[in-house]
Amino acid sequence: MDLTPYLEGLRADLAAVAAPAGPDTVRAADLLGGALESSARLALLEALSDAAAEITTRLNGPAVEVRLRGREADLVVTGAAPEPPAPAPAVTETGGDLARLTLRMPESLKTLVEQTAATEGVSVNAWLVRAVATAVKPGDSGGSGGRRVTGFFQA
Repeated sequence: MDLTPYLEGLRADLAAVAAPAGPDTVRAADLLGGALESSARLALLEALSDAAAEITTRLNGPAVEVRLRGREADLVVTGAAPEPPAPAPAVTETGGDLARLTLRMPESLKTLVEQTAATEGVSVNAWLVRAVATAVKPGDSGGSGGRRVTGFFQA
């Protein structure tokens, strides 16, 4: 983020305020604006750092940092990791009859399902029932519902 336009705006405002007082005051305002540029730049960087710190406290996980590169400040988001998936809902027996369903799938997918079920320590049937129950959960839009913030900001 280039801070120069903001500093030039401050100098222009100072010159505009000094203009009605005459050329000597305009010259004094110009000199004052040049002398204050470093202080104003530092004040803007402090404001950006404070804003980044406040945003970080509200994000609850990722951190926003101000990084200086020469005379420019970059805002960088770090530590943004995706939220772990919510645990699959448990399927409870409602006392109703069980239904049998024939499912056809490619052999390669069947192998992956078997491996995944074995890794989780459940039967293929239990794994498939849980996967279907998760997919058809009422009121679910299909997304994880979590917030994920990643990226890099540069103005």
